[in-house]
Amino acid sequence: MQIKHRTTVQQSNSSSSTSSPETARKVHPRPSDKLNPKTINPVASDKRHMVIMMKNGNDTCNSSFLQAFQNKFGEQSRAPSAFAAIYSKGGIPCRLVHGSVKHRLQWECPPENLPFDPLLITLAEGLRETKHPYTFVSKEGFRELLLVQGALEKAVPLLPRLIPVLKAALVHMDDEVFARGLNALVQLSIVVGPSLNDHLKHLLTSLSKRLRDKKFKEPITSALQKLEQHGGNGSLIIIKSKIPTYCSICC
Repeated sequence: MQIKHRTTVQQSNSSSSTSSPETARKVHPRPSDKLNPKTINPVASDKRHMVIMMKNGNDTCNSSFLQAFQNKFGEQSRAPSAFAAIYSKGGIPCRLVHGSVKHRLQWECPPENLPFDPLLITLAEGLRETKHPYTFVSKEGFRELLLVQGALEKAVPLLPRLIPVLKAALVHMDDEVFARGLNALVQLSIVVGPSLNDHLKHLLTSLSKRLRDKKFKEPITSALQKLEQHGGNGSLIIIKSKIPTYCSICC
């Protein structure tokens, strides 16, 4: 009897010694964990909620929740764009300064001292971004770089590489991306003038398609007029060949 009692006491002591405070916490979770499970794993909690809603809803709701699910969690796993990666590594020699009314760029050195190759092309690629601060940095950086003295001589040799990048913005489904691409095209036309004419035909098809959208009819018409103004008679011939309904500013 004494041996059996001693064995029982030893087993009891052994089991009590192996149970650590950490194990006890796992068995008895904190009240805050129960009250707010999102603090543990917010992504997993949101995913479970969406799955439950999809199971209980109809087909229309399921489709809506599926789209929301893909939009929300697809972006989390998506690799950063080329422009975002370059910007995060300091490859764009400027930084965004937040103002109370509007933002501005602060360059590490005067923009006129910066090489356009590949900076201008990189900024043009950033026009397709849809998130802040990339949208502002690319748009404003492209504009300011084209304002420097000697921009004509620096930009013209880059046109064969720059035009496909601008075209990618002009065919983008996002309306704001298209608008930034259109503004960039006008800015480029002001700088390089008739040198842009040889590349216009590659860009006008997308402008012609967007003309069917009423909200873009006025800005596209204004852009075409500026392309004609800075490109001369040669640009008018090219514009009319792609967009026959266009009326010249000379009419």
